[in-house]
Amino acid sequence: MNRPVVVGVDGSPPSLVAAEHAAQAAVWRSRPLHLVHGYLHPLGYGVPINPYEVGIPAASEDGRKMLEQAAADLVDRWPGLSVEVRQVAGGPGATLVEESRRAELVVVGSRGLGGFAGLLLGSVGTQVASHGHCPVLVIRPPDRPVPSEGPVLVGVDGSESAELAVGYGAEEAVRRGGTLVLVHVADEGDDDGAALLATAGAAARGSHPGLTVDERVIVAPKADHALIEASGDAALVVVGSRGRGGFAGLLLGSVSQALVHHARCPVLIAHPHQPQQ
Repeated sequence: MNRPVVVGVDGSPPSLVAAEHAAQAAVWRSRPLHLVHGYLHPLGYGVPINPYEVGIPAASEDGRKMLEQAAADLVDRWPGLSVEVRQVAGGPGATLVEESRRAELVVVGSRGLGGFAGLLLGSVGTQVASHGHCPVLVIRPPDRPVPSEGPVLVGVDGSESAELAVGYGAEEAVRRGGTLVLVHVADEGDDDGAALLATAGAAARGSHPGLTVDERVIVAPKADHALIEASGDAALVVVGSRGRGGFAGLLLGSVSQALVHHARCPVLIAHPHQPQQ
């Protein structure tokens, strides 16, 4: 099964920037790219007065043209890239979560149409970041071009989720020809950081011989603040989908949520892939 890289496109500038990142990711992975537009308002379902009671509206001609133009622009920039466009009758967040069941990677912009000004990540991005069934790449800041240099940064805390993030981070560093930086944020007197980093670093080097791995212990009171600051020099930060101390009902730990909303580079959320069916 040749899982595609999927990106949500609604015509907004952040979504078109996300599509550029998705195209590069597809090229790096030798995967097809799917541009998907979920064209129903998310409140079209589950509200007392359903605006779609008379029937689901057909996909629009404007939407088709927007997707085809975006695809043409990407193929011009990445010749040989296989691109498929599709409009789906569904809310954009729910559509991308469903698409993630069969995707290699889902890419979302950090703000799309319908976002509230006070939110750094729109409701669609938040939904997909939290509930995706495969790795999810959140492009932030929304106007940042595809990074050409800088390390891949991964936070290490000893959790299973962080172990998965280290594996994904190592793969990304190899694709980019860059360095993998493993960071453990420790309180004063915390002596476990060096051992955790050594274990994670050994695993990354063992699976990717020749990869340069930098291990750093940062002493700081708040892990999220320290990692956000460290992300300023990175091309990508990779976070686990759940950290230590998380509530069972939350699919993103508090540190991961903070990075998704405030990191200074794109954020890859290390959701495990849905088993292939």
